[in-house]
Amino acid sequence: MDKDVLSVIEAAMPAMSKSHKKIAGYILDYFDKAAFMTAVRLANFTGVSESTVVRFAMELGYDGYPEMRRALQDTMRGKLTSVQRIRVAKDRLGTGDILRHVLSSDIEQIRQTMEQTDSADFAKAVDAIIGARNIYILGLRSSSFLAKFMGFYFDLLFNNSRVISESPDSEVFEQIVRLSEGDLLIAISFPRYSRRTIKTMQYSRTVGAKIIAITDGIASPLTELADISLCARSDMISFLDTLVAPLSLVNALVVAVSEKAPGDLYENFERLERIWEEYGVYEQI
Repeated sequence: MDKDVLSVIEAAMPAMSKSHKKIAGYILDYFDKAAFMTAVRLANFTGVSESTVVRFAMELGYDGYPEMRRALQDTMRGKLTSVQRIRVAKDRLGTGDILRHVLSSDIEQIRQTMEQTDSADFAKAVDAIIGARNIYILGLRSSSFLAKFMGFYFDLLFNNSRVISESPDSEVFEQIVRLSEGDLLIAISFPRYSRRTIKTMQYSRTVGAKIIAITDGIASPLTELADISLCARSDMISFLDTLVAPLSLVNALVVAVSEKAPGDLYENFERLERIWEEYGVYEQI
């Protein structure tokens, strides 16, 4: 399902039964709370049965209530302000073990990413990177570290890659002024999505460049602008998002690309090791 769950509910609401309208109304009014409720709790708050909540989700086109709740969480993360995120996090975490909660969440995001990543799309992305005339990597705001991480290793593998740095609006376009057909833009963004990233993707389409999006799902605004989309799960932890699974996906891309990169990988790194040793880049232990 490629629409956000709130749009799906609003579109279906006029034809709903009375009990389903109760659920829909509550979700639309209190989506930040409903996103983390069990079916039982949502039923209690709306005065219907648990089975009615489950049927509500299935009639909207979801496999069950857990899938609808995940979709609601994904939608919610793109809509909440930082202050609202903090309030939601306090409700979720309470006085529990924050360390265990965060680490468990990261493990779950990686597991879901592994299950949902399309191997064919991943292979297409690798081939697109290898075949690109020039590679531009864009990640702004909280995604900037992912772009810089990828760029660091791509610089060791290629002589045609470039990270577009965080800067005022006009300067982003100055950095891609030579972008054209045959080039590749790798755009990275997660909720809350960067508007500048989306506008840069729109421009890239007009000049005929190929686009790879690394984002959180098919409902992301990046997906519809990309030629190839790689999706990694992320989760909201207070005012920040956990990007462990996206980083793991980037790791996989770098490793897969290194296997196909032109030139002798061993020779390149042997040369680098000599340079690092000569100039004392790393501490000897």
